[in-house]
Amino acid sequence: MPELPEVETVRRGLAPSMEGAVIESAQVNRPDLRWAFPAGMAERLRGHRVLSLRRRSKYILADLDSGETLLIHLGMSGRMLVSGDPLGQFVHDHPAPEKHDHVVFGMDNGARITFNDPRRFGAMDLLDTATAEDHKLLSVLGPEPLGNAFSESYLMAALRGKNTPIKSALLDQGIIAGLGNIYVCETLYRAGINPKRKAGQIADARVAALVPIIRSVLSEAIEAGGSSLKDFRRADGELGYFQHRFDVYDREGQTCHGDGCNSTIRRIVQSGRSSFYCPTCQR
Repeated sequence: MPELPEVETVRRGLAPSMEGAVIESAQVNRPDLRWAFPAGMAERLRGHRVLSLRRRSKYILADLDSGETLLIHLGMSGRMLVSGDPLGQFVHDHPAPEKHDHVVFGMDNGARITFNDPRRFGAMDLLDTATAEDHKLLSVLGPEPLGNAFSESYLMAALRGKNTPIKSALLDQGIIAGLGNIYVCETLYRAGINPKRKAGQIADARVAALVPIIRSVLSEAIEAGGSSLKDFRRADGELGYFQHRFDVYDREGQTCHGDGCNSTIRRIVQSGRSSFYCPTCQR
């Protein structure tokens, strides 16, 4: 599942072709993905300008001049691909339609935006822009980890007294929006915290130190274009490269990168997800 850096990478790739442009044509090739498309979606999008393209957690939000916002979730295998970009940032001509091209936007600047999703776990919805934050998917989210509302004092208060493992607490979207399995594993390694530690038993100073580490890990991943594992591709169809910088994720049995550490990375399962960590460096 794409995490915050992957979604932000896609948003940045789409912005030059979508922001300020009019959706000249909208083609919806099936009635649903993870759930049904909103009624008349193609007609409601067609002819409207994209005022801004933003991200909230793992969702891309396109604010339109109609007063509606298009919500896009990539799911497990969803890709937003750009072709025919008039700005010359992409070398791809418009490709031949593929089986899983479920939604296609033709922009008035000549760009084509294709949502391809073989597993159909992605989703789209149309929201009233003025009340978008009240949508059931957005209203339950915690602060953005790269935003001002996410601070040392906030995280200390949010984790205080929690009896759940720190790994599970950081994955809770109601505490922090957008963090996923990969980047929590990497964060806890840099912080030297064992993923099995109870969140409420970690000293405030160590919890506070997580905030800049989380920001650093996410910022580095965005700069590298995300992590291309399995299905993820950037909007230009290319791979992200942060997976080449992993310290622990998906490195079970390999030697720890820590200075002077000869331990091997271990994998355990927590809440149905793999946690990778160094038993020596993480306490």
